[in-house]
Amino acid sequence: MPETSPPAGPAVITLGCRLNTYESEVMRRHAREAGLGEAIIVNTCAVTSEAVRGARQAIRRAARENPGAPIIVTGCAAQTDPEMFASMPEVTRVIGNHEKMQAETWAPADLLGGEEKVRVNDIMSVRETAAHLIDGMEGRARAYVQVQTGCDHRCTFCIIPYGRGNSRSVPAGEVVAQVRALAASGHHEVVLTGVDLTSWGAGLPGEPKLGNLVQRILKLVPELNCLRISSIDAIEMDEALIEAMGEARVAPYLHLSLQHGDNLILKRMKRRHAREAAIQLTDQLRTIRPEIALGADIIAGFPTETEAQFENSVRLVEECGLSFLHVFPYSPRPGTPAAKMPQVAKPVIRERAARLRAAGEAALARHFARHVGAVREALVERGTAARLSDFTQVKLARDTGEGGRTMRVQITGQDGKQLLGDPLA
Repeated sequence: MPETSPPAGPAVITLGCRLNTYESEVMRRHAREAGLGEAIIVNTCAVTSEAVRGARQAIRRAARENPGAPIIVTGCAAQTDPEMFASMPEVTRVIGNHEKMQAETWAPADLLGGEEKVRVNDIMSVRETAAHLIDGMEGRARAYVQVQTGCDHRCTFCIIPYGRGNSRSVPAGEVVAQVRALAASGHHEVVLTGVDLTSWGAGLPGEPKLGNLVQRILKLVPELNCLRISSIDAIEMDEALIEAMGEARVAPYLHLSLQHGDNLILKRMKRRHAREAAIQLTDQLRTIRPEIALGADIIAGFPTETEAQFENSVRLVEECGLSFLHVFPYSPRPGTPAAKMPQVAKPVIRERAARLRAAGEAALARHFARHVGAVREALVERGTAARLSDFTQVKLARDTGEGGRTMRVQITGQDGKQLLGDPLA
């Protein structure tokens, strides 16, 4: 679902990942400082063909609801297919993923003037990424720090490297400085985010690993209450990162990019792990941190997938002890190798995705059962919305008016999507 950011400066419609959410705040700041308060920025996603279709719908809706407002389209879908968006009469400008993060891009005379509708350069030519300090994305509860972008891998189903470019990392010193500033400004929790987070450090002096960065933050920013790690490629977890997951100040939650549960399909996806490695890693993580919750991305209906191969994905949900499942019905992305493979029939893909979601719902119910009846500490985000340290959402029985702080909550039940809880004095 699109996330429309709060009305501070230009309107920003964000689709896709948390990294897009972070980058939307950077763009909002640049556009506001440039005086583009009437503009509408649409930050697109290209992960599936459905995501691209949703972006086009969001653009048309924004134009209907805001007649005359300039509409600036950016993000991964704009990077990979700029001419398609430029052909839409509702669109004023299309800018690339690298350009959108540059303050000079947002100068009104340059951005809105002239005949040049597309400003998208070759993302593969970008070699560095800059740090951008963003404060207050979720009040005082949680802030995000982008430490990496791009991806050097070429999974056969994925278009994202062509939208984000090759992997680039923010130097550790800049990351630590950002985290320290956010902790000093009162944020309870900081989330490290990136496109291929576990590739952080490649290209930096000494080729450090993500575990080194995490341990450095814990040591150098002792005032930080909680450090959370966003989606990662499980096979690239280094030993220092696995060890760090046992630290109390690291949130007991990981979202793993598993994608499938069958070894032959994983090879055809050009993934770098086997199902046995995924099971071994999740067992190891629970040994280090028994209370950890694990989520995963899994694709249903990948080309050539048989019923038996699909069932291996269903079994993986329980074998890895997953609590949260993000199911992607496979959709071919033009230009990717998987689009040329023998395709599974669309009705079969839909049916398998539904079965996989049902397995995810059962896993979530088991996860909820661990908490119901217990007293847990939750971070209040806003109003009645809160989360446990394992990222489980909690709906509070009343608005405490205390966003950005933790409180003890009696977990009274669940509604299928979230826990229900009574705040304790």
